[in-house]
Amino acid sequence: MKTRLILIGLLISLGLPAQRILIVNGHLHPVVGQEITASLLEMVDGKITGIKNALSTTYIAKDWDTIIDATGQHVYPGFVAPNSTLGLTEVDAIRATNDYNEVGEFNPHVRAQIAFNAESKVVETVKTNGVLLVQSTPRGGSVSGTSSVMFMGGWNWEDATVKPNDGIHVNWPSTAYGGGWWAEPAPKYKNEQYTKELNELKQFFQLASTYANAKVIPFDQRLEAMKDCFLGTKRVYIHANDAQQIIDLLAFVQEFKLPYPVLVGGDDAYLLGQRFIDADIPVMIQRLHRLPEHDEDPVDLPYRLPAILAKMGVLFCLQNEGGMEAMNARNLPFLAGTAMAYGLTEEQALQAITINSCKILGIDQEFGSIEVGKSATIFVSKGPALDMKTNDVTTIVMNGKIQSPVNFQESLYLKYKAKYQSNTRD
Repeated sequence: MKTRLILIGLLISLGLPAQRILIVNGHLHPVVGQEITASLLEMVDGKITGIKNALSTTYIAKDWDTIIDATGQHVYPGFVAPNSTLGLTEVDAIRATNDYNEVGEFNPHVRAQIAFNAESKVVETVKTNGVLLVQSTPRGGSVSGTSSVMFMGGWNWEDATVKPNDGIHVNWPSTAYGGGWWAEPAPKYKNEQYTKELNELKQFFQLASTYANAKVIPFDQRLEAMKDCFLGTKRVYIHANDAQQIIDLLAFVQEFKLPYPVLVGGDDAYLLGQRFIDADIPVMIQRLHRLPEHDEDPVDLPYRLPAILAKMGVLFCLQNEGGMEAMNARNLPFLAGTAMAYGLTEEQALQAITINSCKILGIDQEFGSIEVGKSATIFVSKGPALDMKTNDVTTIVMNGKIQSPVNFQESLYLKYKAKYQSNTRD
């Protein structure tokens, strides 16, 4: 028994695959399908191979390398953080640690994948709240660059890559400027350059479209990165919020026949009603924990927006773009909890940070739910994971590799707690 425990400890510390892992008696939240209050979850060679009811099934202990007793705990698929600078920044106030914003307006060839820091301390703290996948995303300019979907950790960026270069990110021109903030409110002003900026964006896309369809043309690194956006293998994430922006981008998507557009933000999408539904464009809803965008909006509109879009039949997921977004990505489950408190069912709230995110990112065949054949990327929490009072992760399995559920912050807490408790006893 002692040898077995040492082996399991070594696997956890190295992140090496325990080939056959069994989680028993956990309350399983598969996201797709029926919950099982006492389950047997079988994982072999990084894949989920069996989902059974523990009350009607027995198992043979020697058939498994690692058995985890999750009695009284909850089992979830790994949560997904879309549109995040996680892995691209460490300390916002220290420029040398920020690698998400390049000089220039049109940078589709800038790849977040190769800048991803797999050993980020920030990533470590977010992971221990159940967020196991991230769409690492650049910022700045009109076309920021190309994002990639990454595991929350690994030996290096190559080891952490789930889906490289999944899409380019377009920052739609603003229709207005100003507005201040809650402590110093100010009026907004019309952007007189809006039409000019939009035409410049259209010209770039027209050039890229011509390049993508040309048979013989000199190589251009920027336009080469755009090519797959027109051929249907790369998504175009368009960051926009107000109604005028969204109306214009619907026409833009039609004009350039973009196969996989995604709206990032989408504050006013619900105002367009059937027109937006007919466009069949998924939405990455911006951070819920904020004030509404317009003075005349109800103060709780951001909290209710997921339920409004769900009722409309729009495919959406939650994301956390905004101030200190990398470190605050650990709050992603609690954004879903807020959406649940304001109209979503628990299943819908879970889907908004799991399977819906994966559908939008194009990785739902492997991730986003607990189903046989999918990646063994799951975690176990002592209580419901959408509640900050009960989200307490005890087990993390990432693509079949057991990871430590303890981050450096908790390690320091335990270290100094032990020291001062010891001094008190003396």
